[in-house]
Amino acid sequence: MSSPFDLSNHNWRAERGEAALSDVHGSVVLPKGTWRRFAAFLGPGYMVAVGYMDPGNWATSIAGGSKFGYTLLVVALISNIMAIVLQSLCARLAIASGRDLAQACRDAFPRWISIPLWIAAEVAIIATDIAEVIGTAIGLNLLFGIPLELGVLITALDVFLILWLQNKGFRWLEAFVITLLGIITLSFGIQIFLADPVWGDVIRGFAPTTEILRNPEMLYLALGILGATVMPHNLYLHSAIVQTRAYGDSLPEKREALKYATWDSTIALMFALLINASILILAAASFHATGQTEVAELEDAHQLLGPLLGAGIAPMLFAVALLACGLNSTVTATLAGQAVMEGFLQIRLPPWLRRAVTRIIAIVPAAMVTIYYGSEGTGKLLILTQVVLSLQLPFAVVPLVMFTADRRKMGAMAAPRWLVIFAVLIALVIIALNLKLIFDFATGQ
Repeated sequence: MSSPFDLSNHNWRAERGEAALSDVHGSVVLPKGTWRRFAAFLGPGYMVAVGYMDPGNWATSIAGGSKFGYTLLVVALISNIMAIVLQSLCARLAIASGRDLAQACRDAFPRWISIPLWIAAEVAIIATDIAEVIGTAIGLNLLFGIPLELGVLITALDVFLILWLQNKGFRWLEAFVITLLGIITLSFGIQIFLADPVWGDVIRGFAPTTEILRNPEMLYLALGILGATVMPHNLYLHSAIVQTRAYGDSLPEKREALKYATWDSTIALMFALLINASILILAAASFHATGQTEVAELEDAHQLLGPLLGAGIAPMLFAVALLACGLNSTVTATLAGQAVMEGFLQIRLPPWLRRAVTRIIAIVPAAMVTIYYGSEGTGKLLILTQVVLSLQLPFAVVPLVMFTADRRKMGAMAAPRWLVIFAVLIALVIIALNLKLIFDFATGQ
């Protein structure tokens, strides 16, 4: 018998069916006590925050920092605020309705709408995977001299890593991700210390400027940073993995779960802003300040850091952090691919086969593109993948805002009016920026 507070069947076209990532759904038991329960909720937010350290984000931040100095730091800050709002809505949707975003689209829309939304989500995941495969392969090449083509194939092994960690428990997978985040943080902390940026200029970089809108090249990089930060697959992923917690079905339990899940994602994303901004700060302090304004390739950045910072350890730290973020990102993108395919298509396969299928769908185009381009032009390709992500964002953001604002679907846990207004403004800003980008491309500006 369902709970009187169960909100999962309000005004949906269909029943939810099997839960998202069913093999780990509700697998994290919540202990007694406020702080222990809060600690048990920590994890999904950090898996989402990995999107900030996606290798494609490195390319856009390095290109932006080397060409425009600290100017685009404000874009990282605005993107972070947008991410905090949107990820809180993901948690709200999942906890209130029992559906992840993919399931909600499937259960709310007719197939002629939901299938194109699924295709858009798959395109976003492929673009994400291209960036992550390239980043991981470059990291392996820089550290161990492994050719890019072989590095691409090695990244496919993350399927087995995910299976092994999840068999030990979903918290093990989260611990793996958080450990790699710690390695990335330490690496960048040392590099920024060596780069010794002008902190007054860093602070001024967080101030808004209209130059970003007036300069098409700056806008292109700004949209790349936005696409690398507020990533479509993160919206699907977060709404699925927040349901790994066994928080209960009553309204008070769901309200508590939403509070803790929102704190988890907000803290993780604020932490990730430091990493995201540090990539741009490192590029501005190391390259822009020394006249190297056209650095976009990750290999070039790796080679230049040693001579510019005067320390042989800097290139190695850069490569270690790149490999760590590539591994992290492939793990989370694979999980997102599984959630998207299960949610939209209701495909029922064994966990290992589901992950293999979703991984192949993403990695085959990524491998073909990477092998075709080789080591030449990968930086430009990485930036392009992030702009593709930005162009896909409205197809995930608009349904998310619609669902969480709908009291018929969300019941007592519908988003308050002020949050809906803020989220609508975010969606409008994203759409307006994308339209301007398309206009600039069409008119050759």
